[in-house]
Amino acid sequence: MKTKRTFAVIVIIIGFLFISNAQPMQVKGSAETEALAEKLVNQCASIQEGEFVLVTGGIRDIELLENIVINLGKRGAFPILTIGSDRMSRRWVTEVPEKYDSRVPESDLKLFGFITTVINVDYSEAIGLFADIPAERFAARAKAYEPVNELVAKRNVKGVSLGNGLYPTEASAKQFGLTLNELSDLFWKGVNVDYSKLEATGKSVQAILAGGKEVQLTNPNGTDLKMRIEKRPVLVSDGVLNADDLKKGFAASQVYLPAGEAYLTPVPGTAEGTVVVDRQFYQGKEILGLTMNFKAGKLTSMTAKSGLEPLQKMYDVAEAGKEEFAFIDLGINPNVKIKPGSKLVAWMPAGMVTVGIGNNVWAGGENKNPYSLASFLPGSTLRVDGKVLVENGVLKN
Repeated sequence: MKTKRTFAVIVIIIGFLFISNAQPMQVKGSAETEALAEKLVNQCASIQEGEFVLVTGGIRDIELLENIVINLGKRGAFPILTIGSDRMSRRWVTEVPEKYDSRVPESDLKLFGFITTVINVDYSEAIGLFADIPAERFAARAKAYEPVNELVAKRNVKGVSLGNGLYPTEASAKQFGLTLNELSDLFWKGVNVDYSKLEATGKSVQAILAGGKEVQLTNPNGTDLKMRIEKRPVLVSDGVLNADDLKKGFAASQVYLPAGEAYLTPVPGTAEGTVVVDRQFYQGKEILGLTMNFKAGKLTSMTAKSGLEPLQKMYDVAEAGKEEFAFIDLGINPNVKIKPGSKLVAWMPAGMVTVGIGNNVWAGGENKNPYSLASFLPGSTLRVDGKVLVENGVLKN
């Protein structure tokens, strides 16, 4: 199943263009689109002369994609542009024979054998696009793609992704209980945060987590989870790749926009307790009251008040490693504020706590399992060695 942290999640088909009726994202004019392209290339991706850069996105944002390509050319890089769409993605699953699901994507292996950076602009308009597709097919495709993901990580391919689960579309705005204008305004405020201040906040939170031995996560909904974190690497997504980031390997070489997260993987086998997720969005539907119990770092039970069946099916067909507690992520972006009464959840709002199971390579971990699940816990309190870092959803740093 596609998640924001799975690097190679799309089937890359070069040379296909599909006309759609999607509305363009709300970058107001050509000058702003050009400025964004310059930021993505020069600041976020830190592109150098001679790099091979894969640019992915949809026809909706063709002007932005064109501008990214041109700015790559100005830096002396070699760009490759690919275009995707919900229509193509849907047809790829429903019309391409199932027997090819388990075939290793040789073309992508060749492509990522020389690509140095990927700049991706989210293009999906639909929610629950594959809700009717059997879970076994996704498991087979994820397994087949493992060699590509391993190659990408081994070669430390840089990544810049614009979207981060917050990309403004009519469908996502409706799901969150917002208007499209409200979601767009929130998204672009998050993207246009003061990066110097964000970097400073990130370093401060990073220092606290890096110096800690144990964290405890609680929430009035019944969440109570402890884990050991001593000597675990703490990574920060502050929207900019610098020389120090690139020296730290694949996980530190990824940018997710809107930026603003500090994250780590716990000492394996130490997560103990219960996580209660009031609302989990999955395949376009809501799971209410999702409860996960952990013992010795592994998920021992998973129940919900309603809506669990699709998630349970996907979990059941995933391979071993799916049950391991994977990461803890703290939002640090002050510009992304959750509107009271909305259903908005996202990674980066300051004070948001996100936890997950399964794959954690993106967070500097060792679990390469293609399955992963991230759960948002707004309103939580997080203590590091007893000292409050997040209180009732408010970052205290």
